[in-house]
Amino acid sequence: MLLWYASYGSNLCRDRFLTYLHGGRAVGAARGHAGARDRSLPLGDQPLHLPGGLHFGGTSTTWGGGGVAFYDPSVPGEVLARAYLVTEEQFADVAAQEMRRQPGADSHEGAAVAAALSQGRHVGGPGNYETVHRVGEIDGDPVVTFTADVPSRIPTNPPVAAYLQVIARGLRTGHGLGPVEVTDYLMRSPAVGEHWERADVHRLAVAA
Repeated sequence: MLLWYASYGSNLCRDRFLTYLHGGRAVGAARGHAGARDRSLPLGDQPLHLPGGLHFGGTSTTWGGGGVAFYDPSVPGEVLARAYLVTEEQFADVAAQEMRRQPGADSHEGAAVAAALSQGRHVGGPGNYETVHRVGEIDGDPVVTFTADVPSRIPTNPPVAAYLQVIARGLRTGHGLGPVEVTDYLMRSPAVGEHWERADVHRLAVAA
């Protein structure tokens, strides 16, 4: 079965996302990924707008101890996403790697995806990316994403420069935004706007 994976954090950058399929380490990241069982390229790729907000929190060793992005559909606003058309198995393998599990080691992620497709939302566990949402449909195929059960409960933590720059690159290449638009978008998040200088975020967007 095919579905669209709606990415909203570092996977907005296609090169970064492909490390989850092909294996390897993204530029700026401290660790790599095993890759999916099926390493085929996405069959489609398009920009997407989701209702909700971005919450940056937690402590990521992959990104230098900074916070990472979580999609929060419960708050007002708009989240810029990038949708990749992949198989249900590939999506499950991406989710497994986000939770530092071996792709295909058990049926945990596959069951969570199946439940979300039928129910609209499924909490697979307490992990940061174990809640799967069905957020829409494109050309008859479901659009799904994963996040935390209650993103606002994850302690706020501003992202580091390397992580923000990967997101900025994804917004520029996936949505065609210029540096000012990227800066405006990222500064809306309190974790960025309250902890980063606008000029510094703009420099990252220009360099992305």
